[in-house]
Amino acid sequence: MTFNPLEQRGIPLERQIRNWRELNVTPIDPDHCDPYTRCRIITMNGIEVEAIMFSHQLARNTVDPEVKRQLAQTRYIEAQQQKAVNWLLPGVSSVLETTIAYEQVAVDLTAWVARMEPNPYLKQAYQFGVLEDFDHLYRYANLYEMIEHRKADAIVEGLTEVMPGRPTKYHHRHPADNVRDPYAKDETNPLSKLHALTIMSAEQQTMNFYMNTGPTYMEPIARQLYQEIGLIEEEHVTHYESLVDPGETWWEQLVNHEYNECYLYYSFMEQESDPRVKAIWELHLNQELEHLHIACDLMRRHDGRDPESVLAPQLPDVLTFEPNKAYLRELLDTQIDLTTLGAGYVREAHERFEKMQEQLHGGEAPPSERLMTQHDEMFGREYRVETEGEHPDPALREK
Repeated sequence: MTFNPLEQRGIPLERQIRNWRELNVTPIDPDHCDPYTRCRIITMNGIEVEAIMFSHQLARNTVDPEVKRQLAQTRYIEAQQQKAVNWLLPGVSSVLETTIAYEQVAVDLTAWVARMEPNPYLKQAYQFGVLEDFDHLYRYANLYEMIEHRKADAIVEGLTEVMPGRPTKYHHRHPADNVRDPYAKDETNPLSKLHALTIMSAEQQTMNFYMNTGPTYMEPIARQLYQEIGLIEEEHVTHYESLVDPGETWWEQLVNHEYNECYLYYSFMEQESDPRVKAIWELHLNQELEHLHIACDLMRRHDGRDPESVLAPQLPDVLTFEPNKAYLRELLDTQIDLTTLGAGYVREAHERFEKMQEQLHGGEAPPSERLMTQHDEMFGREYRVETEGEHPDPALREK
């Protein structure tokens, strides 16, 4: 069934404010929830945070007080949505348990987008990035066993494998080599715009999460690992945000944001296994439909263009959280040794890459490597979840 959000009316804006009782959502049970329900929650939190921050930036760059007031009204609802969504996460989960779920999101969300992306250049960008998040999941899973003495498979539940990706120490590139070429806004498939905005928002939220939670640990190796991977998440945000055409006007970006929220809430509503969470996705979709119409009116008034000229005529196939094991294993087998040079990709450790590695590591092992040494000293082995057999790369198979 096709769904065109431009033809649907949602809840009128004046009826969208929720009271405290309505905002007081009951969190999911971490021991009995579908892991992908948790992934959908984390994804939508990142989407809502991006929507809020984008709206603030737009408000700071317009002189029209009426536009500021209109943005403030929809932004307040977005803030309520973000609170309802993020507060679905259970307080009993540790920061590290939530971190592992964040990385499961990064792996399976980015892998799915890479599989579905029609633009070869954008597809390569997602394929490149997902092998790094895959390695982050592996590092955090080993840290989890070290300091909490628990196993990450209780969180990912076999849906996502846990084993080495592109080694984290090689993710540290010269900043100039993290900037990609943007899509052409008037030529690219509308689905590509949704993909770019989704992955950028998710990675940005991961960056924000690590920036704020990293120093809350007492264990030195945990603090150091969050610091290292937090820096890489900044690289990933640079990598993904540069894919978006900077020629898009503020109003074009606004309708893209609202349309993407409709797309994702509709997608997650269609596949959600938890009835209570599904009801929240449905409510938020009906709120976002109205936000989209408001954004479209602003675009017509201030851009002098019809939003239909930049948006998809109907929502694409739903974005789906599902295992991507075979796809990821194929990428591990063929792309694990890539790095970036300019806006492209190479297999050689070029001069700029090597200089950055030397400046940052200084000839010493980074936290991501020292973690594995300490884990081996404690357990005599690595922590892995290899449900589909041994690692595709013989050099990364457990000894």
